[in-house]
Amino acid sequence: MADEPIAELGMKTPLECANTPNMDRIAAEGTLGLVYTIPEGFPPGSDVANLCVLGYDPRLSYSGRGPLEAANMNVKLAPEDVAFRCNLVTIGADGSMQDYSAGHITNEEASRIILDLQREFGSSSIMFVPGVSYRHLTVWRDGAESAETTPPHDIVGRNSTDYLPRGPGSEGIRELMETAAKFLAVHPVNLSRMEKGKRPANSIWLWGQGRAPKIEPLSKKYNLRGGIISAVNLLNGIGVYAGLEVIRVEGATGYIDTNYVGKAKKALEALRSMDFVFVHVEAPDEMSHEGNIEGKIRAIEDFDAKVVGTVLDGLAGFGDYRVLVMPDHPTPIRIRTHSSGPSPFAVLSSRSGENCARGYFYNEKQAASSGISVSPGHLLMDLFIKNWGDFVAGKNG
Repeated sequence: MADEPIAELGMKTPLECANTPNMDRIAAEGTLGLVYTIPEGFPPGSDVANLCVLGYDPRLSYSGRGPLEAANMNVKLAPEDVAFRCNLVTIGADGSMQDYSAGHITNEEASRIILDLQREFGSSSIMFVPGVSYRHLTVWRDGAESAETTPPHDIVGRNSTDYLPRGPGSEGIRELMETAAKFLAVHPVNLSRMEKGKRPANSIWLWGQGRAPKIEPLSKKYNLRGGIISAVNLLNGIGVYAGLEVIRVEGATGYIDTNYVGKAKKALEALRSMDFVFVHVEAPDEMSHEGNIEGKIRAIEDFDAKVVGTVLDGLAGFGDYRVLVMPDHPTPIRIRTHSSGPSPFAVLSSRSGENCARGYFYNEKQAASSGISVSPGHLLMDLFIKNWGDFVAGKNG
């Protein structure tokens, strides 16, 4: 959701241009600031950033994106297993990465492809596991954990051959990708998609590999019961390791057409029996990767009205509460990928003494001018759950 000033928007960010009365209310009545979720030297991925958001120091808990997604897919990793994120992508005739999502391929089409890949290439060493849309998993026993891989959404429009896996053990990864591409070139799903003018899933892209991490559950760390709501396997996998219950929502897609209101209502329902719920919406990030300014503003406005607004209305019946809104990282339209800069956060507490109430709108510029920042970012969750009153008192003092 966070971004940079854009010339087409009069040097404003999408957040500044979007109509966001509910997030503005949290910022104006609560506490607004900046949070740094990407430690120095780490890639600005959603894996690193969301571990940080949930209170984990990535320097101690991060081992790769693949194993986090595996947890959500109920794939138990043995010590020798390396889990890779497996994207279905579209590679152009010129070798360019045309689409990191194969035209946001449907779950049904993608599942058929991944299961066929498993039948064709699966073995005692390699396993393909279907996920959601273009996001899947490959588990490789004694795989090349230290190979250097690149997220496909970072190289849209570029020559993909310049970003193939490299380094120790990368030969086997490249060979599997090349062999799979020959198989997918004539797959019935892709032939059908091309007949309809849709982009084919004509290649797999393996990246984000790692072994199972060691993460202390939030239930133990904070003595609470919590849940997570997301359409993205990565986020739900982090939730599993964090000891959160994965709450499924019908119509949640991880895209701009997701069931925003359903997520908010499920969160309120869960809070009747839980202490904490983490709600994740992917749509603004997807629009950023596509370079879609209007789509990003729409996604932000939908998030504000349908998620934040619904939650704020429902929280009135709970008495005592705190609500936090924030992006996990910026995804600037200019570069169409993630960046390591700070993100605006805002917290509203039902306890008046836990709010700074300085009257800001919710956006990057106002957050920067608030004079409040949290770095390293993994400290924010600890403050939010345990010490928010003391933190705000210090800022008001």
